[in-house]
Amino acid sequence: MSYYEIQGGRPLFGAVTIHGAKNSILPILAACLLVPGQSVIHNCPDLSDVSATLDILRLLGCRVDREGDTVTVDASALTRADIPEGLMREMRSSVIFLGALLARLGAAELSYPGGCELGPRPIDLHLSALRALGAEILEEQGNLCCRRCREGLRGREICLSIPSVGATENAMLAACACPGVTTIVGAAREPEIVDLQSFLQAMGAQVTGSGTSVISVRGGAPLHPVEYRVMGDRIAAATYLCGCAAAGGEIKAAGFAPDTLSAVLSCLEEAGCALHTGPDWAVLSHTGPLKAISPVRTAPYPGFPTDAQAVLMAALAGGEGATLFVENMFDSRYRHVDELRRMGADIQLAGRAAMVSGVGRLRGAAVRSTDLRGGAALVVAGLGAEGTTRVSGLRHIRRGYQALDRNLSALGAEIREAP
Repeated sequence: MSYYEIQGGRPLFGAVTIHGAKNSILPILAACLLVPGQSVIHNCPDLSDVSATLDILRLLGCRVDREGDTVTVDASALTRADIPEGLMREMRSSVIFLGALLARLGAAELSYPGGCELGPRPIDLHLSALRALGAEILEEQGNLCCRRCREGLRGREICLSIPSVGATENAMLAACACPGVTTIVGAAREPEIVDLQSFLQAMGAQVTGSGTSVISVRGGAPLHPVEYRVMGDRIAAATYLCGCAAAGGEIKAAGFAPDTLSAVLSCLEEAGCALHTGPDWAVLSHTGPLKAISPVRTAPYPGFPTDAQAVLMAALAGGEGATLFVENMFDSRYRHVDELRRMGADIQLAGRAAMVSGVGRLRGAAVRSTDLRGGAALVVAGLGAEGTTRVSGLRHIRRGYQALDRNLSALGAEIREAP
């Protein structure tokens, strides 16, 4: 089993270009199913979740080609509307194919999705949204069979009880094929939703309101293939910036929009980091231990992103003072805590709360990644720790980070992948 070996305490200097956003590219690739013809997607990251998505597209009958960070998807000849359990289990976000297949073919069959185990993330919101548009969905033995009803799909008002990103995306995709106007009330406001809307608009869809809690889709507009560039990954940017905060130094993260990461950047500034930003870059510099900050409470956008909770916690664990974290989005998102404790971290858990008391500096240890963001947090911890850290479970990290070790090495970190 391969692992990252990190010799901690090396400050980071230089620039890193942030790869395309994982949470944008997956729904955008699914959206390619909406129209026959060849769409070209630029800035597509090389991630295992993306590879699984491309495998699903091929299985459905699409022709898929990749050259560097450009992916071409020709959805002219869809041959099936079912996705086998093996592919679905590779990632939870594969449920996004429900809305796209329903819109294009009027049917979809798939099993419940897999991915990181972060506690229950029921897809009831997805299913209720699609049912509101006229889908008939049967749930049998872990499988979902979705068909448009005899009267067909129709635009309706959909009210989401919580601002689910996935349910918002599924509703947007399905609504593109629904005559009339679909209004999604209580929609997620994440920047990745805005990116999906921009992609759909480029295809000819009449979608407005993303970035707010009410999205409107006038369905039935003729769609066409498109060439599009995906936004940069704000969570990857947060990871590199937290790594520099933990290790010290000065780095420039380019190719992402800092205004989509304001909640994280303000925390890093409060912890003592110096930050300068432009339209598509951020420069962070820091020396000495990080300071404790105000309570960090994860929340839907524009609040603090749950995906950045672990990497910030790892950085502050090697700092000074006590910081309270409250995880409001998912259960089981503190799995990295036991591993950080192996490195000497002082973290006390009580339900959704974690009190992180900085120990000045963490110690290198052998630790294991059990989920994507927790794995990245262990790398951040290793960068600032004294001695050698070995991070195993790299398959989780590869779901959301492209060439993490090579990029950190280029910044001056002493990190290598060992077999």
